Amino acid sequence: MTSLFAPLRRLFAPVQPIPAGIYHYQSPPDDPRNYRLHLRVEEDGSGILIVNAATVLHLNQTATEYAYYFVQNMPAEKVSRLVAQRYHVDPAQAAIDYRNLTDRVMTLIEVPDLDPVTFLDFERKTPYSRRLTAPYRLDCAITYKLPEGADQEAAPTKRVDRELSTDEWKAIMDKAWQAGIPQIIFTGGEPTLREDLPALIAHAEANGQVSGLLTDGLRLVDEAYLSELLMTGLDHLMIVLQPENELSWQALSKALAADIFTAVHLTLTSQNASLLPDYLKKLAQMGAPAVSLSSQDPSLNQLLRGLRDQVAALQMELIWDLPVPYSAQNPINLEVADTGLVEGAGRAWLYVEPDGDVLPAQGVNQVQGNLLRDPWDKIWKR
Repeated sequence: MTSLFAPLRRLFAPVQPIPAGIYHYQSPPDDPRNYRLHLRVEEDGSGILIVNAATVLHLNQTATEYAYYFVQNMPAEKVSRLVAQRYHVDPAQAAIDYRNLTDRVMTLIEVPDLDPVTFLDFERKTPYSRRLTAPYRLDCAITYKLPEGADQEAAPTKRVDRELSTDEWKAIMDKAWQAGIPQIIFTGGEPTLREDLPALIAHAEANGQVSGLLTDGLRLVDEAYLSELLMTGLDHLMIVLQPENELSWQALSKALAADIFTAVHLTLTSQNASLLPDYLKKLAQMGAPAVSLSSQDPSLNQLLRGLRDQVAALQMELIWDLPVPYSAQNPINLEVADTGLVEGAGRAWLYVEPDGDVLPAQGVNQVQGNLLRDPWDKIWKR
């Protein structure tokens, strides 16, 4: 009797998910689309597919399996056979489902300004609402030093007693990669003041992590230095623009001319409120693809909404969740004010200070542990 019912048990037994972990695909050098995919598979078989460190797709078990085969660059014919065998479905239907997923992902790659939730008919989820095994991103403040002439009180130097060495930061990035964190943002202070920044970017690249840089941009006027950062594998850049400084505009111009996605951050204040609309027009004329806006003054919220609408009218993308500086007064949170803030801090991203202490986000001074000394599981559970 055992042998008689064994095939039935196999037929109706739950399909075991593919192994949990993080998987990475980088398009070959001759592919003009130059894209990256990171797939993080959770223990329950569901997954998160991150496209070019910009679009996050939450996938059920079956879609995660398709994404896994896609990241593994497996031929479509083999995928349809494997899925048909595992899920007892028609191979032709499996082929159609796989093609639908890959077509959607390629659309995101080729047309990055689309909204994948509405245009591609992915299931809508409240941002950061699901329980994660690790954040999407680690914001690494590799230094709190600021350039000469800057307001030294702007960086919380009194919070740390030392800066980690190059090897210590590499160890932190390794720990992050092993935990399944695919994206690293180098921030500060001013991160370009550390001479080992290119080496740190190169290490993230070697791991397979997507790396971004948050900077005042002034050092990027040096084309040799900018080229060095690009050659080490820097994927995206955000410049905190100083509109009154002509050198800041020159640095931005050089970055926009380079082969790297560049966003610009502007902080709305009562002093510059009348000038920001013209700054946005100038950014659009220069070809800036994306803008980040914030304000520390709630009385300027109505103006901030107007600037948000202007960004859309100028056909630039609105970036809102990078640490520059993160503020409750940003256009996205104003838009969802009736339903509460979009809570990504401590869930979708974590912030590491120059000494390795982990905070939920920049400016949220609740130490969760030290990423150099403490086990990852201990930090994440907090």
